Amino acid sequence: MPEGVIFIFMRKGYAMSNIHVLDKHTAELIAAGEVVERPASVVKELIENSIDAGASFVCVEIENGGVSLIKITDDGSGILRDDVPTAFLRHATSKVRVQDDLESIGTLGFRGEALASVSAVARVELLTRTANEMAGTRYVIEGGEERLLEDTACPQGTTIIVRDLFYNVPARMKFLKKDVTEANAVAGVVDCIALSHPEVSFRLIRDGREELLTPGDGLLESCIYTVFGREFSKGMLSVDYRLEGIHIHGFVSKPAAGRGNRTMQHFFINGRYVKTRTAMAALEQAFKGVIMTGKFPSCVLHIDLPPQTVDVNVHPSKIEVRFVNERPVFDTVYYGVKSALQSSPVSVPIQIPETNEYVEKAPTARTTATQTAARTILSDSLHTIDRIRSAESKESVSKPGSVSFRDGGELPYNRPVTVPEIFFEDAMKSETSQDEAAVKADVPITQEVTQAQKTPKKPEVIYLGEAFSTYILVQMENSLYLIDKHAAHERILYDKFRSSEHTDAQMLLSPVSVTLSRDEYAALLPELDTLYKAGFEVEDFGSHSMIVRALPMMLDKEDAASLIQEIAGGFAAGKHEITSDKLDWIYHSAACRAAVKAGDLSKSAELLAVAERVLLNHDIRTCPHGRPVCFEITKRELEKQFGRTK
Repeated sequence: MPEGVIFIFMRKGYAMSNIHVLDKHTAELIAAGEVVERPASVVKELIENSIDAGASFVCVEIENGGVSLIKITDDGSGILRDDVPTAFLRHATSKVRVQDDLESIGTLGFRGEALASVSAVARVELLTRTANEMAGTRYVIEGGEERLLEDTACPQGTTIIVRDLFYNVPARMKFLKKDVTEANAVAGVVDCIALSHPEVSFRLIRDGREELLTPGDGLLESCIYTVFGREFSKGMLSVDYRLEGIHIHGFVSKPAAGRGNRTMQHFFINGRYVKTRTAMAALEQAFKGVIMTGKFPSCVLHIDLPPQTVDVNVHPSKIEVRFVNERPVFDTVYYGVKSALQSSPVSVPIQIPETNEYVEKAPTARTTATQTAARTILSDSLHTIDRIRSAESKESVSKPGSVSFRDGGELPYNRPVTVPEIFFEDAMKSETSQDEAAVKADVPITQEVTQAQKTPKKPEVIYLGEAFSTYILVQMENSLYLIDKHAAHERILYDKFRSSEHTDAQMLLSPVSVTLSRDEYAALLPELDTLYKAGFEVEDFGSHSMIVRALPMMLDKEDAASLIQEIAGGFAAGKHEITSDKLDWIYHSAACRAAVKAGDLSKSAELLAVAERVLLNHDIRTCPHGRPVCFEITKRELEKQFGRTK
């Protein structure tokens, strides 16, 4: 028998002879891993139990991200003394009795695994009392082993204290993230559950500091205001629609408030926070045609439907659902959102009045650069000026709706070019004094021309036209070139960013408030100094909001909110880890936002300047994302296509 066959046989025999049943403790630890992944999952399970108990107030306290302490207090119905030990057994629940109950689950919890899983990996103390009991019950369990059961004085309701999470499973500890990250995850869970039950007042205390307190008045708009702030809540449209026994109600963002990601889309089915592609697709389909391409709407939408038409027993986290029929759900969300949009004047941009809401803070050590920057990076030689002058004389009237490349402002092609200021290269680093530098800035054009004459003549670039409002068509020597104007301009701006030790910034006349998700806020907060190096003046405004006070010179105020959201989303998703420098991710985003867009109408003089920068400088071949900038077709290749040569 071949040696390999003998080896396989021996391995099979070895495996079969060692199959055994795991001991109870090990099995419980494995099962607990499906429910208790991190402190946030503990908080979620315990809060859901409080809501199922009819609580009108729930207080959540955490320390060290929830690893050291998680304390959940509610004013619900409580647990009978005789039921307390049973409640910590696996698969023990009061919400499901027979198989048929699984087909119409009306509670948040139903598996009977939460308390058993938590007690298996932590030290747990329970204080509870029902309305009919004179004394409360104190129960202590550690690592799945009961330690104490006694009477105690406590108010009606239940308090669960979880200490030293994963103390008996040290291997799990190393997979936890930093305390601030775990705490933000807990806060995110509390936010979602608060939005799902506005009739319940939620309080979150983080390391001794109150971070959230919802009114519990039953109004969803009040809860949204408390969780996300005024700026987010005032840009929402009300949704209330019924179709085929399904009711959708809540709020969606106005089209002008679109975001660069889907982090602010919240869906709830029968009071349960879920992730559903069906509702998400319907939402975005309803916004199609009224929101900018690449932008996504925000929402807080509740979907009420018969419990038997949805299966929530799909995943241990109970965050995924399956519908018996997805079409009615899609139609209800689509038509509900569409009706809300049609009832609002979405075609008119929303103007937010200027207020004195933002109080100027005391000056910091960081002083925003206010000096004017050189306003061009599109040309290397002065013969470009002559060509643009010639083009200007032929285009005495601008095309309607034309736009200009932004590099610190609109290029002044509508007036005669008398001074080559828009084509000055970035100031050369030298050891000259400020006075000498000021003199150099006012060098007469004749001197500049004299200097240019000493430069070797470069090949002539002939502008031929623009294809599909996207690609520049030029001729140079014996080749035709197609240049992606967005990719080329993006690369030019990106290189300008990287070449500067500190990007020049412009102060905004009125600061811009940006609302972020908790993950985005936590990811961006440590990077404010990095943003400053890139020309952004951003300050923490609390309640996961930021204030933008200054932007790089080449950006418009309208770009502020969406760009900061995009950068924060990139940090939260870990995109900055792809590059060696965090600044690169910011530079990518800023350059892409400031560059001219495909489809925009552009002036021939500008397109020629971009083409010359690309073709006469061999440092531009790809955009920052790696896409090609230029495509060459030689004269010989054309002649072969037309049969002029072999």
